[in-house]
Amino acid sequence: MSAAPAMPEPALPRLVRMPTVLQMVGLSRSEVWRRIAAGTFPKPLKLGPNTSAFVEAEVAAWVARQIAANPPEVR
Repeated sequence: MSAAPAMPEPALPRLVRMPTVLQMVGLSRSEVWRRIAAGTFPKPLKLGPNTSAFVEAEVAAWVARQIAANPPEVR
């Protein structure tokens, strides 16, 4: 008898800090915070008293929605 192959563990969500978010979205730091306050950008997770990070998949989904909302002829 052969053992069944082990099921791969699901990948954990990746957390990214603000410099990475800024590279992903192409906005300024202050504009990202404005959009968070307006509820139009994913909120960061609080990791400590002075540390926060964003769920990478949520930021990537936001980017994808921005691309979908702007058809190629508009770009």
